[in-house]
Amino acid sequence: MKFVPFRKPNGKSSVGAIVPAFIFASAFICGFNAQAADAGIYRVMRTQVPDAVSTGLAARVSDAPSTQSLKLALNLPLRNEAELDSLIQSIYDPSSPNYHHYLTSEEFTARFAPTQADYDAVVGWAKVNGFNVTSTVSNRRLVDVEAPVDTINRALHIKLSNYRHPTENRNFFAPDREPTVDLGVPLLKITGLTNVSLPHNHMRRGTISQQIKALAHAEGSGPSGNYTPTDIRKAYYGSGSLNGAGQVVAVFSFEGYKAADLTLFYSQTGTPSTVPVKNVLVNGFSGTCNSRCDDGEQVLDIGNVVGMAPGLKQVLFYEGDSATDVLNQMATDNTAKVITSSWGGGDFGSADDPIYKQFATQGQTYLNASGDDGAYNAQTFDPPSLDPNILDVGGTSLTTSGAGGAWVSETGWGDTFEGLYGASGGGFYKPAGYSIPSYQSTAGVITSTNKGSTTLRNDPDISLEADFDNVTVSQGSVETGVAGTSYAAPRWAGLLALANQQSVAAGNGTVGFVNPKLYQLALSSSYHSLFHDITSGSNKPAAGSGTGFKAVAGFDLVTGWGSPIGPAFINALVTP
Repeated sequence: MKFVPFRKPNGKSSVGAIVPAFIFASAFICGFNAQAADAGIYRVMRTQVPDAVSTGLAARVSDAPSTQSLKLALNLPLRNEAELDSLIQSIYDPSSPNYHHYLTSEEFTARFAPTQADYDAVVGWAKVNGFNVTSTVSNRRLVDVEAPVDTINRALHIKLSNYRHPTENRNFFAPDREPTVDLGVPLLKITGLTNVSLPHNHMRRGTISQQIKALAHAEGSGPSGNYTPTDIRKAYYGSGSLNGAGQVVAVFSFEGYKAADLTLFYSQTGTPSTVPVKNVLVNGFSGTCNSRCDDGEQVLDIGNVVGMAPGLKQVLFYEGDSATDVLNQMATDNTAKVITSSWGGGDFGSADDPIYKQFATQGQTYLNASGDDGAYNAQTFDPPSLDPNILDVGGTSLTTSGAGGAWVSETGWGDTFEGLYGASGGGFYKPAGYSIPSYQSTAGVITSTNKGSTTLRNDPDISLEADFDNVTVSQGSVETGVAGTSYAAPRWAGLLALANQQSVAAGNGTVGFVNPKLYQLALSSSYHSLFHDITSGSNKPAAGSGTGFKAVAGFDLVTGWGSPIGPAFINALVTP
């Protein structure tokens, strides 16, 4: 990773004169001490200028208003990251003495967070440069600030401008160049400098025709024959005794919800409603769901977690307008050991990877809905998908033996009916910058049949039901014929809460970052007794953007390893 000073020949700083970069690998891998840096203007580590701006695809419209106030988060890199990666590997190696010896958030901070001196230096720099410091965090990774555009331009040596979005009917703001700072401490990223990608969820509302097509192979016990969370629990877990007792699951959201809508969802779907839900508002977020608030996503997230694990101790519903702030709060709280998100866009990005690593060291599992636009390409890849330190969840079409009945069959979810679209997100994407992780580079994962990448991270890892045969509630109305990997992720989260219940009771702690173990189980001779191997269906993307991938035997880029055979899968997952 580069930490790049810009200098004039006389030694005075200038963003206009660029000399060869000094490459400080330890600035990202092993940290950086404020006293070790000589004075200068240094480039922020991660790219901040959107591709649409840097390539000229987005036409500049105007200057951003100088008095417009923006909320930013100054991200500091971890220290000792090579040591951290080694520790994570040993924590999930059953032969290691570190196996499932998780860190507390305080222990993680002491070993891997930026030093207090570096953190204080960033806070001091922000104040001196006119920023209002609105929040600081215990793991010293973020400094939340707020300032008008003219202050931001001056402090970061950029010019914030409005641009015309090349594919959407709107304008967005972004910097015209990479930000640089007069600071002897490295910054990993500054989130909030652009809104080129708006926050969005992975829920799709279908037409009556799409619902009829879905119900041709599905018969749920909910309104209009749609699946309820209880139907899904019975299909994938059966009548087992695990209910998530003692476990806490967190839900990520960019929006609030109405409590009355959640109550209506419970009553209309027969979902047990005794699990307490606590809202956690991050960094001043109001959480208000007004008359224009569509809370269908938020309600289905909570309802499907509870439906799969009806005995949970609690659901924590984290809400905020910055993904980085919310994720970091989840890590420092370290209360929920399973975290599910069905959102993309906003400020999600590679700078959040250190937080996912903190989750792993603390025994937390982070699940991400892989998206509903089919095979990834320049238009459909949606961070945080493809991050190697999270569990990516794709979608399927499920057939059961009847209302509340057993699993019968599944196909990969993909629907282009009547020109409307929805399909399991999956594939690989080189510009995302994620190399293939070790758990996917093992022989037998990527084959000529599934057409996965042998050099890049592939999605999804696993899947679950996501077709147009589901229920949600929004603004006081029950909605049927709803689809999306938004359903698959919280259902898997509930299943992993069941696994944590069993694992903790056996004295093995929570399952944490499950990817290495999941791939190990899938490559074993027990694969077909642990997973439903889904071999039909495809995720061809929208017209003109490629052929997509097909579900094939074993791993594929539509459904990953398939869906779980609940009790057997849980037993294998929690056994060292």
